[in-house]
Amino acid sequence: MKIHIVDYDSGNLESIRNALKKVGCEPVTTNKASELINANAVIFPGQGSFPSAMDKLSQFDITKTLIGLIKNGVPFLGICLGLQLMFESSEEGNIEGLNLLKGTVPKISDSVKVPHIGWNSVKFGKSHKIFEGIPDDSYFYFLHSYYVNPLSSENIIGSTNYGNDFCSAYESGNYVGVQFHPEKSGDLGLKIFDNFINKFI
Repeated sequence: MKIHIVDYDSGNLESIRNALKKVGCEPVTTNKASELINANAVIFPGQGSFPSAMDKLSQFDITKTLIGLIKNGVPFLGICLGLQLMFESSEEGNIEGLNLLKGTVPKISDSVKVPHIGWNSVKFGKSHKIFEGIPDDSYFYFLHSYYVNPLSSENIIGSTNYGNDFCSAYESGNYVGVQFHPEKSGDLGLKIFDNFINKFI
């Protein structure tokens, strides 16, 4: 089984690698299209800015490959920025995203401290296999200044309150994305990776 982590100079890759090893997986870290097309599953990590990430995907010439993997049904987990980039555009740099999902990425309101850092609860909108074995309202670790605002709420599977309620987990067929960082969320975060490996692939 080949699980590939997308390396677009986002940092935090080693934490994800270590988490996957703990659940019995030896991932491949790459920014090469020739390797990504052979993946049985893909994890798209998130750390950094939206404009920089889109620039790196273009620089490594893997934008079309990633879009193709998702459209072709390859199991795909997006983390933090790896969720935001799937949408149409972001207020961060006013730049277009991958446009695979309909919606935008606004900045968190200045009515609360930005960025949103630390542990917060996720309320499950509906039953989903990525959360199997995890209690509703469980706490996960967040670190972000922007959030996704999907055009439709139909595919929102988790929400979190920070000033206002926002989408913290989203699914669309073979794709699932989370705004929090499972690799920094202890045993429950490991359960997210375990569910992805054993229930999506």
